[in-house]
Amino acid sequence: MTDTPEQFAARAWAGAGADGRLPLPAQTMWGVFPFEVEGLRAVPLQDPVVPEPPRSGEGNRPCGRCADVERDVVWSDDRWVLTGAGPRGLPFGALLMPRAHQDLGDLDDRHAADLGRLTVRMDRAVRSMGGIGRVHVNKWGDGGAHLHVFFLARPEGFGAAARLQPAALGGPAAAGAAGGARR
Repeated sequence: MTDTPEQFAARAWAGAGADGRLPLPAQTMWGVFPFEVEGLRAVPLQDPVVPEPPRSGEGNRPCGRCADVERDVVWSDDRWVLTGAGPRGLPFGALLMPRAHQDLGDLDDRHAADLGRLTVRMDRAVRSMGGIGRVHVNKWGDGGAHLHVFFLARPEGFGAAARLQPAALGGPAAAGAAGGARR
């Protein structure tokens, strides 16, 4: 059995420092972690809110995707839409969403099978562009109840052996400010 929200919060608070912040997770020490640990810190803990407030598309909160299913669509079929994720500084970014208002656990077997096939096809297609090291597939859902799966392509050469520098992302940092990152 999993912890209740109260038990989880008590365990988190017990591990927090005097400032109410948890220590950084072990991933920050991994060679592929793209940030310097010095100065990095977690936000202060907050007590759990139960029941959780409705997300976009739940309760009386409208779903932005359902309001305009065709917005920013670059590919679609009768069950799915793919939208560009906008300029992110990465070689490729997109969101895959069902046309119908469904979250991951709501998918029927047909949509679930589609999601698997489309995920593999997206990975293959994006890697075929060339210069792509990995395609990262992510699903978060705390902001909206309409499933949206992220596809983010990492440039080749910026994996475990090299850290991704802000200047390489086309962000505001200049090469000199990024520690002399080569262009």
